[in-house]
Amino acid sequence: MDLLPTPVTPAGRDGLRALLATPRTAVIGLDFDGTLAPIVDDPEQARAHPDAVPALAALAPKVASVAVVTGRPADVAVRYGGFAGVPGLDHLTVLGHYGAERWDAATGTVTAPPPHPGVAAVRAELPGLLDRAGARHGTWIEEKGRAVAVHTRRADDPQAAFEALRDSLTDLAGRHGLIVEPGRLVLELRPPGMDKGVALLDHIRATGAQSVLYAGDDLGDLPAYAAVDKLRSDGVPGILVCSGSTEVTELADRADLVVNGPEGVVSLLHALAAQML
Repeated sequence: MDLLPTPVTPAGRDGLRALLATPRTAVIGLDFDGTLAPIVDDPEQARAHPDAVPALAALAPKVASVAVVTGRPADVAVRYGGFAGVPGLDHLTVLGHYGAERWDAATGTVTAPPPHPGVAAVRAELPGLLDRAGARHGTWIEEKGRAVAVHTRRADDPQAAFEALRDSLTDLAGRHGLIVEPGRLVLELRPPGMDKGVALLDHIRATGAQSVLYAGDDLGDLPAYAAVDKLRSDGVPGILVCSGSTEVTELADRADLVVNGPEGVVSLLHALAAQML
């Protein structure tokens, strides 16, 4: 049996006690890439950790909701996660594109608003911008439907390429009404007005949750961390979990509990499920 680790902060310990005391009023929020799925060079090859679905299937029936909150399109996260048609996952929701899309396991359908026109405009200009910047070698564009991302992980100097492109991509996004979301050697151009914090708060309010756990690994998860902080200040206990990596340290500095990447997250989920009545 996986051992349940102890949060290092008083707020985290309070959140864990509340979650275990009344799990059926708890929401478990989870990022996908880097949290449920290991980071890989090609994002199209990302898949959930082999034990992720069994852990979620053990945990989901015991809580109010499990919400996967991701920058990916909802249907892509469902496919790469292997979430569809799994017994025990009726309480699973995937909030894709930072909450702009929603997939519910109970219905198997995705709901979403119309796409932002700026995404198509940015998509058309990106290849030329990368050519002018001399950044095409080792840098590639990921199509995300309602967003577009530029990855530098395969460049000769990934961090230097990331920094060199950041300002020009921010300018491009701004001209078309978009924002840039930085991540682990990736810059995503997407519509404003929605982030993981907004998505998580909306979901918690909709479920009437009385406690929350959120696990993430990247800069895009910081708004969700802020949402949990706000909930805690309003009297809703919560736990902040970091799926640890050496690429991003900001989350580890703020987390109540740091685990060893997706393997550690899956172990934590198994341990929570085992402790819940």
